[in-house]
Amino acid sequence: MRTLFLQAPSFDGFDGGAGSRYQARREIASYWYPTWLAQPAALVENSKLIDAPPHKTSLAEVVAQAKDFDLVIVHTSVPSFASDVKCIQALKAANPNLKVGLIGAKVAVDAAGSLKDAPCVDFVARNEFDFTVKDVADGKDWKDILGLSWRDADGNIHHNPERPILEDMDSLPFVSPVYKRDLKIENYFIGYLRHPYISIYTGRGCKSRCTFCLWPQTVGGHRYRTRSVAHVIEEIKWCKENFPQVQEFFFDDDTFTDDLPRAEAIAKELGKLGVVWSCNAKANVPRASLEVMRANGLRLLLVGYESGNQQILHNIKKGMRVEVAKQFAKDCRELGIAIHGTFIMGLPGETRETIKETIAFAKEVNPHTLQVSLAAPYPGTFLYDQALENGWLDSANAELVDENGVQIAPLHYPDLSHKEIFDAVETFYRQFYFRPSKIASIVNEMVRDRAMMKRRLREGVEFFQFLRERKQAVHG
Repeated sequence: MRTLFLQAPSFDGFDGGAGSRYQARREIASYWYPTWLAQPAALVENSKLIDAPPHKTSLAEVVAQAKDFDLVIVHTSVPSFASDVKCIQALKAANPNLKVGLIGAKVAVDAAGSLKDAPCVDFVARNEFDFTVKDVADGKDWKDILGLSWRDADGNIHHNPERPILEDMDSLPFVSPVYKRDLKIENYFIGYLRHPYISIYTGRGCKSRCTFCLWPQTVGGHRYRTRSVAHVIEEIKWCKENFPQVQEFFFDDDTFTDDLPRAEAIAKELGKLGVVWSCNAKANVPRASLEVMRANGLRLLLVGYESGNQQILHNIKKGMRVEVAKQFAKDCRELGIAIHGTFIMGLPGETRETIKETIAFAKEVNPHTLQVSLAAPYPGTFLYDQALENGWLDSANAELVDENGVQIAPLHYPDLSHKEIFDAVETFYRQFYFRPSKIASIVNEMVRDRAMMKRRLREGVEFFQFLRERKQAVHG
């Protein structure tokens, strides 16, 4: 079947793509690669991938192109679901013979509910959906496809047996040729990565049990299954040849440092290629490993600190000690490894005091840049079930974003309101960035690099505009 893979148009500036863990409009324009869509697209011959938000592709343009296809696979999420369904209705109005399926964490955990709420959708590919989608595209009888939930001609919904989890990660083709064929890589920005960048996965799954984290609890699982070192390096070589403009490679595995011997082996091969790279890491990587990675091109680590309060870290099963995280930050600073730190306001156990404690912790570990999010209880996560059970989540706040795609504070506690948690994000940003030492370091970075100056000025304008809109949203 002629197959279109689609990240549908949504809120303006909404990074809800199939590579984004938390779907929302960010403080500054940022877009992750739609890797979870590109992977099945790489498996299906003569397919096409449209990632509408970063390319500013309108619904009318998508509808016009969809007329040439038999099958459309749409990635959806909790915040974008209603908007995605409207897009599918428009596609089917223009092409009534079109078959449309959904993928993503939302439908993986609630296939029945998603099909019930969206009668225009023909099927859902659950969990790890790559080969499920390929079977559909290859014309296999739907009743025989593992991992598929589907609607028959009479409107009855069927749920086929689960598809076994993928073990041979090298059996997946490279995603980068799909990037080359269908995407303009210059449209993908992440504030803390050099531009243009390329993001790929070298494995799936995460052994950590963080209660809020979306992908391991819904699609990827808790066992880290990896591509071979040779397979990863072969793709990087292909990218170097086909994307000479790329300034940095980012390995988007949930925790690339979960397998340290392998991470070091990949680093040594990357060092031979002379590439600059970054990855996701936990704040417990030993100094010896950091030294190996730094010596072989590592520039930055994306680190989920989440909170500076030890009890909150226990509450969310982070498996991290505050003191270890402080030593890790010190080691990175001494070795010249930049850190982009991510924090979350409103996790279980949050109080006015723990908010202050986390801000003080952030100032102490002093990452190069940081991102502050609001606790988002996505369906399918432990945090979601816990929030419902304890009455922390009410139906009026369960959408996770507002009508502009900006994160709301869905959780509240007996002694901490939605508004206090929401306001804590701006307080955090202002106290962290508006310090003389941090301002001086940003100015110094801008003075040394004209391109960085232009970029930081643009991001500054976007940031203040975002804070203004945020205030307006909460005050109506």
